[in-house]
Amino acid sequence: MAIELPPYASTGQKIWHYAYLVICGLIFFFLIAPIITIIPLSFNAENFFTFTPGMIALDPEAYSLKHYRDFFTSDDWQQALRNSLQIAPVATLLAVGLGTLAAVGLSQPHVPARRAIMAILISPMIVPLIISAAGMYFFYSRIGLQGTYVGVVLAHAALGIPFVIITVTATLVGFDQSLVRASANLGAGPVRTFFKIQMPLILPGVISGGLFAFITSFDEVVVVLFVGSAGQQTLPWQMFTGLREQISPTILAVATILVTISILLLTTVELLRRRSEKLRGMSPG
Repeated sequence: MAIELPPYASTGQKIWHYAYLVICGLIFFFLIAPIITIIPLSFNAENFFTFTPGMIALDPEAYSLKHYRDFFTSDDWQQALRNSLQIAPVATLLAVGLGTLAAVGLSQPHVPARRAIMAILISPMIVPLIISAAGMYFFYSRIGLQGTYVGVVLAHAALGIPFVIITVTATLVGFDQSLVRASANLGAGPVRTFFKIQMPLILPGVISGGLFAFITSFDEVVVVLFVGSAGQQTLPWQMFTGLREQISPTILAVATILVTISILLLTTVELLRRRSEKLRGMSPG
């Protein structure tokens, strides 16, 4: 919804209002321009990373789906896709389970040092990724998980847990604890109370956190370079290899597909956020 100026706004307020809109537009363009540039380049009929004269002239023959065909027919790219689809969902399930339990536990006022615990749990979002990757490499190599599927899944789950904790904690804000007490008075145990009372109300936040965790795992490349092996070469890893070694234009097609998936997931997150607000009575129905 656009912000409208009141009729009594002064000249200075009007100038700042329109200047603010221009600044926001420039920032948005700065952020979105690289992504928009990639999409038409993925349809380039030539093996170039730049716009050809034919593309600029909108010549239909200058556009092609060859890079998308290369992605779906290449054994290397399809194996990387399979690896990502084998790792990301399992890591997401672990992140959702552990993150939801942590958020529900830390929402209780009687938990000691819950602020310190929360800071530790969300630290993977704050600490530079290269430091986390190096730490995971040395730790997993000591316990024999470096270069294994389990190690990569656990590493990605550790990166996704903070997103689940934050989204579920935000959903629990304003949660009526009297519902839990009423359930206990009626004889329901903690587990039954959680699944029958709390889970339906916090489910939008849980799903939103799971989507963020999935995106984090699916797009992650630094940690898998340290913790994984050639057998766990994921889609971002294959893209990184393509940029470093062979400069394959297929990367542009893959990037466009990932952008489309991310947009769909983020749209789902926004719809779930609105639904969560309606369930908690924070927005009109």
